[in-house]
Amino acid sequence: MMAGIKKTKLREAQKGPLTGRVALVTGGSRGIGKAIAIKIAELGADIAICGRDGEKLDAAAKEIRAISERVFWQKADVCRRVEIEKLVSAVESELGPIGILVNNAGVGLFGPAHEKSEEEWDRVLGTNLKSVFLVSRAVVPSMIRAGGGDIINISSLAGRNTFAGGGVYCASKWGLQGLSGCMAEDLRDLGIRVSVICPGSVATEFSGRGSKDPAKTLQPEDVAHAVAAVVTQRAGSFMSEIQVRPLRKS
Repeated sequence: MMAGIKKTKLREAQKGPLTGRVALVTGGSRGIGKAIAIKIAELGADIAICGRDGEKLDAAAKEIRAISERVFWQKADVCRRVEIEKLVSAVESELGPIGILVNNAGVGLFGPAHEKSEEEWDRVLGTNLKSVFLVSRAVVPSMIRAGGGDIINISSLAGRNTFAGGGVYCASKWGLQGLSGCMAEDLRDLGIRVSVICPGSVATEFSGRGSKDPAKTLQPEDVAHAVAAVVTQRAGSFMSEIQVRPLRKS
């Protein structure tokens, strides 16, 4: 009986609005990234995820396979060009050209900027900003050949606001806002939509500022819902930016 239910779910996913499309989600082994991968799989897409922890990637892939039969994972440091090129090549060989890219990989590091090291700066800016440049650059050529695609960059409300102790993190997210907006202008006439999603505080393992009240935070599924709205938008339009906030202020 359970096997029958699972096959039914798989058939339903395969007939979804994203049927036939391949999606790559960076940082897809947990938290927001995994929730996004699951949601896109429910809409029918074939899913590829990457991250640095092989065990967590394998566990996430098994969870996604309950929805979609075509799931691929590979360890990759998205701050390294060579690893990204190998990842994109492997995804395309396994699943086909990438039509949806979700740049989700991110890291948080907080405290006065003048107290942070060069290594900490490089880690945050590399993961949150440089990786989006590198992964997008690797994927865009196939989207151009296909005549379209979706790139969704997961930013933060910290990309629009400043706060004490947020210097390095805010720098990375403000930079991501600018990069995303310019990419959208560069690519829209080629049929490629670039959107940015800015969530507030989300209840994940992400290294944020202090403790979080679960009643006053977003859930990863809230961000995944926003991504779903972007990728199912009518072909002739796109959502350039979505801000997602907890209903209750902390």
